[in-house]
Amino acid sequence: MAARARKPLTGTPKSHGYTFPAEWEKQSAVWFSWPRPEGISFPGKYHTVPGNLAAIVAEIVRREHVHVIVPNENWEFIVRQQLAAYDCPTRRVRFFHAPTNECWCRDHGPAFVTRKGRGGAKQTAIVDWGYNAWGGKYPPFDADDAVPTHLAAQLKLPLFRTDVVMEGGAVDFNGVGCVLTTESVLLNENRNPGMSRKQVEKTLCEWYGQEKVLWLGEGIEGDDTDGHVDDLARFLDPRTIVTAVEDDPRDPNHKVLKENLRRLKTLRDLSGRPFDLVTIPMPKRIEYDGQRLPATYLNFLFVNGAVLVPTFRDRKTERVALATISKALPKHDVIGIDCTELIWGLGAIHCLSQQQPKG
Repeated sequence: MAARARKPLTGTPKSHGYTFPAEWEKQSAVWFSWPRPEGISFPGKYHTVPGNLAAIVAEIVRREHVHVIVPNENWEFIVRQQLAAYDCPTRRVRFFHAPTNECWCRDHGPAFVTRKGRGGAKQTAIVDWGYNAWGGKYPPFDADDAVPTHLAAQLKLPLFRTDVVMEGGAVDFNGVGCVLTTESVLLNENRNPGMSRKQVEKTLCEWYGQEKVLWLGEGIEGDDTDGHVDDLARFLDPRTIVTAVEDDPRDPNHKVLKENLRRLKTLRDLSGRPFDLVTIPMPKRIEYDGQRLPATYLNFLFVNGAVLVPTFRDRKTERVALATISKALPKHDVIGIDCTELIWGLGAIHCLSQQQPKG
């Protein structure tokens, strides 16, 4: 029996005291929309996907629960078999049934916001943003667009809904009022035509419970999202941002990343202080069928006590990236996971997942 749809709350999350937590805060679960062979994300490569995802899930379930979205009981059985085939424990894996088009849960999945309730207990709600597959590039996307509402009903959580198009990979948060994003995505007419910069900023602050929007410019070559920030620069703590750099001036990413680093040096937090900046190199160029793929170490995922970093069989830059993140996060285990096959889908660990904060 399907869960009854929940009536969206009136007002914005901020008006109810909700905010989007930083990703390093305590989590109850990590969500995935499990890919299927009929999807368009991994043409000719789907056979590599279950094993790669199982490796990610296996690391997460050592520390917290994993919630997997599948369309029905048949696919739940299939995924259980896939995980078992790669010796991935399933004791902490829970399945939810909802239709999806593709697997990019970061962008179409629920945005979990929290607030302190009576007695200091944390309360959780879901924000259901509009979703149009990165500017209408990959129809159909109606099933993906409806995922947050389906899950709010199954989880019995309060729901906020807006038609404004937003993707989780387009934003990153420091947990104390700042959200980092890019002009190439959120000012793009293929998302919310006619919305001004000020309107976008107000919407981000009201619906994510933030105070200040920090803007970067463009994204890396090969990124079909138009330039998600989770490939470029990420908060490591409220005061520290790690950003990618490309030293080769012949590489198209050199100019883009140099400009974003320049912008990062001008940004200020709510107290007017500059951020501490850490740089890591880009991996070597990866192509498939003549297409450059958006490989980057920035597409990492925080889980409880660890950071899962995508790697791409480039030992030289990988060592630097993992060591740099480890130095910045001494209380976390920093774990590299080979995503060379997954990046053919034009995304890696962060793109495929969505964290649910403890609540």
